[in-house]
Amino acid sequence: MSIIEIIVLALIQGLTEFLPISSSAHLILPSQVLGWQDQGLAFDVAVHVGSLAAVLIYFRKEVADILSAWFKSFGKQGTTDDSRLGWWIIVATIPGLVIGFLAKDLVEDFSRSAWVIAATTVIFGLLLWYADATAKQTKTIYQLNWRSALIIGFAQVIAALLPGTSRSGITMTAGMMLGLNKQSAARFSFLMSIPIIAAAGGYYTLKLATGDELIDWNAIITGAVLSFVAAYACIHFFLKVIERMGMLPFVIYRLLLGLFLVIFLSV
Repeated sequence: MSIIEIIVLALIQGLTEFLPISSSAHLILPSQVLGWQDQGLAFDVAVHVGSLAAVLIYFRKEVADILSAWFKSFGKQGTTDDSRLGWWIIVATIPGLVIGFLAKDLVEDFSRSAWVIAATTVIFGLLLWYADATAKQTKTIYQLNWRSALIIGFAQVIAALLPGTSRSGITMTAGMMLGLNKQSAARFSFLMSIPIIAAAGGYYTLKLATGDELIDWNAIITGAVLSFVAAYACIHFFLKVIERMGMLPFVIYRLLLGLFLVIFLSV
């Protein structure tokens, strides 16, 4: 890859991983629209590692509290709000790990179609708007239960199967429809991204280690660093934006992107 491609793709991954606009769709689009070659497995792993580092560092206190409370819940301390939240993250992660892994190869060729991306970008953008505009949004993240966590987990499966859906977008949509306020829906989406990104990164790292792909370490390091910086900034500003403006800016962006894709693919 050229240095321009490395910078653009790393920033796309970092900026879109946690926004409700689909990182996978944006990483596929350069090859569809600009004719760029696929960035390769090693680069995909690198930029996802950068995103994972960003969310871990940004939520380091929450992650530490949840892990500590979860381990202590097996002892005399018993369950607390943080330990229950740890269990709900596990519950929400299971459907994506199981179904996403088993069905990935069956839908990969079809789902990477730009037409599929155009359709899911619009459809799930409208669903995000509906949830933002109509859901009660009165619950905090600590008022989740296992049923709600499981529903959000199955929503995440849709994103695993259909690029353009947006993992963060569909999980935030589900969270708001279940009554979570915007901040809680976003935070739970970010926290449940940690095990799913880590699992995907581990799987593809193993695949990379057992393959014969040549590794461009300059691209790997540059991509990981840029993805980390972009993702960290994205999380920080996104939480501020939704508090003031809600999800509407991202809904509008999705609709415009979907319209652009339809026009581009039709000419």
